[in-house]
Amino acid sequence: MNAKTYIEPQTTLPVYDECDVLVVGGGAAGHSAAIAAARAGSKNVILMERYGYCGGDVTGGFVLLIPSLSFHEKIYVRGIQEEWFTRLKKVPGGVAGPDPELTGSKDPALIAKYAEVGGAGGIVERRVEHGFMLDPMQLRIEMDLMLREHADSIRILYHSWGTKPIMEGNVCKGVIFESKEGRKAVLAKVVIDCTGDADICRLSGAPTTSSIDDECRCGSTALVYRIGGFSRKAFAKWRAENPEKSKALSAELVEIHGFRSGMIAGVRDDVSWVNNWQPKRDCSKIEDQSITEWGTRIKIRDIMDCYKRYAPDVFADAYLYDIAPQLGTRGSHRILGEHIISSNDWAFPKEHEDCIAWHCTVETLNDNAPIEIPYRAILPQKVENLLAPGRHLSADRVAIDNVNLIPQCVGTGQAAGVAAAVAIADGASTHTVNVSKVQDILAGEQDVPLPRNPHTDKSYTECLIEHEYGLYTPAAKRAREAGDAASVYRHWTLSGGSGMQKEQQKDGKDSGLLH
Repeated sequence: MNAKTYIEPQTTLPVYDECDVLVVGGGAAGHSAAIAAARAGSKNVILMERYGYCGGDVTGGFVLLIPSLSFHEKIYVRGIQEEWFTRLKKVPGGVAGPDPELTGSKDPALIAKYAEVGGAGGIVERRVEHGFMLDPMQLRIEMDLMLREHADSIRILYHSWGTKPIMEGNVCKGVIFESKEGRKAVLAKVVIDCTGDADICRLSGAPTTSSIDDECRCGSTALVYRIGGFSRKAFAKWRAENPEKSKALSAELVEIHGFRSGMIAGVRDDVSWVNNWQPKRDCSKIEDQSITEWGTRIKIRDIMDCYKRYAPDVFADAYLYDIAPQLGTRGSHRILGEHIISSNDWAFPKEHEDCIAWHCTVETLNDNAPIEIPYRAILPQKVENLLAPGRHLSADRVAIDNVNLIPQCVGTGQAAGVAAAVAIADGASTHTVNVSKVQDILAGEQDVPLPRNPHTDKSYTECLIEHEYGLYTPAAKRAREAGDAASVYRHWTLSGGSGMQKEQQKDGKDSGLLH
């Protein structure tokens, strides 16, 4: 590492624009925050995104699976996340997954039909769950259409990279950004950091951490690519008929890549995506980013040849469909918020009066039951008028693995947008905002179920009580006996949920940590 330094000359930056709500990053969290703020009444919103499209990890990193939106017969994750499904359902090839009314069914035929596209789950007993697979290009278009519907409230700054907060004491007043027009500033009343790596928060004076368990999902990076020109159904048949060759193929793929990968179903039978888990890499470090990118691409031709050698009848016409334009990011820097989510949130049914998202997760010891995510988990310490929903929300080094998936990014982003709009309308700050009013808008106007809220049907809570908050699993019982879920939770996560792992492999779904 070069030890030299360079002193940057002082300069005066032009103010490009001013707004009420500035959202930095247009990924799942940022796009949702901008839309939610506009729908909550804010008429002066700017969405700043470094690429030329929204969606982040979904549309750019090809994280195509939106899992675990339900628990037994109830869909707990709704709002903008459910809107993705309903809108893409109208687009040919836009989405694949069970219709909401099938949620909770234990019909083996339906479970088999939807398992590969995120529409089946359950640790103890398999059931249809609300989840889906989507097409990233169609979602890009749909996200732009959603923004256009609020063109009177939202201004879009594509190809603009927010780099530094503008601070007056402990109050965030805007953000400096870089673009082809040079370095400029946007002033704002509330800034929502949706960069995924707490880029704005880290420079604001708010405490952050990058501590992550290297053995968990968040301790890895990826570069996802898609293979077309073959039938996934035919490949599944080949695997079933050639178990030894299939095992040898899997081993050789790991040897070629140098890390674990998994071919996963897409919306179409003739296009599948290849996810991968490159261990002990930090998506915020230049060296790890670079190795992930070029180190994956230079192996893809060998991977294609490998498939063709083992199963020539299946892959004779297969070809590289595309490579994700963005790095596969999982975990790096995140905020230390006013509340830090821990593994115990899954082992003990915790209630938060400031709950702004009621979210299921994936492969957890509570059978994917929803947990309460409080407003304080997206509220950075020590700074004002700055919120941080999404992948970098406040959670410990193990718990972060299961609260920074796409649904949680959408849900916390939506809540942050509403909170920003309410704070500005009431003349409050992000720390003094009326959270009850935020909750009422989410539950009453934006279709987000929340516990103990009068706008949410009591049957949602009754479902949790009836099913013991999912705490009937052997791992949950062990965690409660130990009084601390961290070690049990970590083992459960890494093992893919014990017997559930075998069921997933049988269905052709990669075990455990799909993202």
